Amino acid sequence: MSENTEIRILVLDDELFMLKLHAQMLANLGFASVSTSQSGHDALARMDEEKEAPDLILLDLSMPAMDGLEFIRRLVDRKFEGRLILVSGEDERVLRTVEKLAEAHHVRVLGHLSKPVQQDKLAILLRRWRPASGTFEIAWKKTYSEEAVRQAIEGEQLTVHYEPQVLLHNGEFTGVEALVRWRHPKDGLVVPQQFIGVAETTGLIHKLTRFVFAKAMAQIAAWRDAGLNSKMAVNVSIDALSSLDFADFANEQAAASGVSPKDVTIEVTESRLMQDLRAPLEVLTRLHLMRFQLSIDDFGTGYSSLSQLQDIPFSELKIDRSFVHRGTNDKTVKTMYNTCLGLAKQLKMSTVAEGVEDKHDWEFVRASECETAQGYFVGRAMPPEAMMGWAAKWKNRSKAGFPESD
Repeated sequence: MSENTEIRILVLDDELFMLKLHAQMLANLGFASVSTSQSGHDALARMDEEKEAPDLILLDLSMPAMDGLEFIRRLVDRKFEGRLILVSGEDERVLRTVEKLAEAHHVRVLGHLSKPVQQDKLAILLRRWRPASGTFEIAWKKTYSEEAVRQAIEGEQLTVHYEPQVLLHNGEFTGVEALVRWRHPKDGLVVPQQFIGVAETTGLIHKLTRFVFAKAMAQIAAWRDAGLNSKMAVNVSIDALSSLDFADFANEQAAASGVSPKDVTIEVTESRLMQDLRAPLEVLTRLHLMRFQLSIDDFGTGYSSLSQLQDIPFSELKIDRSFVHRGTNDKTVKTMYNTCLGLAKQLKMSTVAEGVEDKHDWEFVRASECETAQGYFVGRAMPPEAMMGWAAKWKNRSKAGFPESD
């Protein structure tokens, strides 16, 4: 990987043998700019002195004087914008807890590795970290003002990418999930986590949601005319469902594009708790009566709950990535996955596994009764013009027995 020489990596571990071992592994993988430190205090002092933070830190959690948790907190104070790989001899549940803590602070974690680290597993994590066009992703933690988001919507800076979904029993392409992106004039491609929250709290979510939905309906029609039949899933924040006319809008957009509502899934997401659910319940029920499919997204991770499955006529349950990825080796993940799957089966709901990131995840979900999968192993979210090429490539991968993605 030619860009490896430009990636600055810090290996932090109090054990000298482990420090040298991990540095050598990175060298074997072609990473030339690797520094090491046996102390969190020394690592931070060096970062302050050089005034240039590493792009990636391999962080041991169990260090004397300053453990990994305190080090992460110090990184937050320094507005660290790089990535972490957690390394530890602790059990999986502890590692996952630290991942959640880091992400709560908006520090991105590529994953975690158990000691002794195996080079092939380290390589898999690093391969998944692929900045677009050879440049690093923009700072994930950066957010934007209401006025900036408004200008993005009104200035036609938004675009829609599509993440493919496939049937697990035969690998057949079945549809896509529409995901909004912002083509920022200075920052490049901005992901939803950086502006959706602002849109929700300022009321701009209504315009944004309708933009995405209209684009998605037109795209189904365009692909159909080009010979690619696809179903479409569109994320709809529950805030956007407070507009009573949204169901009519959705029905009109589908009809204008010649799309049957039964081929469109409304994925309901709750990033924050709503006090008044009367309007969303009415809109969702009307959408159901119009024959749109309703999906509960990220079930069990946010404000979604069992009561919603009773109150809202959902036809699909999306199993969150945290209950899918590493399910082969992690008993807790496997238990949560099977619980979600069993619940959906009892309620006669279809199921989609998110976060199928590698061959192990793929084999894990294929061995279950889940129906549909999406994730990096299948294909990343892509611009619409790339979908035809992806479909042909995926068909060849299917014939070859679903080898690991490129």
